Amino acid sequence: MMFSLNKLSPSVTDMIRFDHSHVLVTFHQYTTASRPSVKKALAETMCDALEIHATLEEEVFYPVLRRLNGDEPVIRKSQPEHDEMRRLIGQLRATAPTERRHDQLLHQLMRDVMHHVADEETVLLPEAERMLDKDRLEELGVQMSKRRLELLKPKVGKIAANTALGFSGSTAAIVVGLASALMAARFVSKKIAA
Repeated sequence: MMFSLNKLSPSVTDMIRFDHSHVLVTFHQYTTASRPSVKKALAETMCDALEIHATLEEEVFYPVLRRLNGDEPVIRKSQPEHDEMRRLIGQLRATAPTERRHDQLLHQLMRDVMHHVADEETVLLPEAERMLDKDRLEELGVQMSKRRLELLKPKVGKIAANTALGFSGSTAAIVVGLASALMAARFVSKKIAA
């Protein structure tokens, strides 16, 4: 049975909100007292999710908003915030989870992410929902879903392994995380086979 992205894909704004929630839920699993392997897995999960999310926004969402209202201050500062996020991700990945700096970098990254999320969820997403009709929001959601599949394809195994390890301390979180990772892997496999 082949699924249609047109029927399964959420609107672009709902998809962005879901991505924000995913990163925040993952962050809430991270503690400085966790085993280094768990800290590394959770950090990698957040970094991969943030990189994919930023790419999707830059390629699909932001260009549309710039055409509609390029003077919006939040949209003007979004790209530099993504660039800073990528810089911190690079430093975080280069730092061992046993080092105190790893925790500091992760917390700095999440402070920046939370500020960015607040701007998007209180300004950009409501503005997009006012300026674009439901069909256009869904069309952008489909476009974003297709691009997400391309970005996820080489990372599915790594994401599933990091989810299993990173969420190992939370039974509910591991069940949800693994189910999501397996569904994504199955969906990607079916899409690739088609």
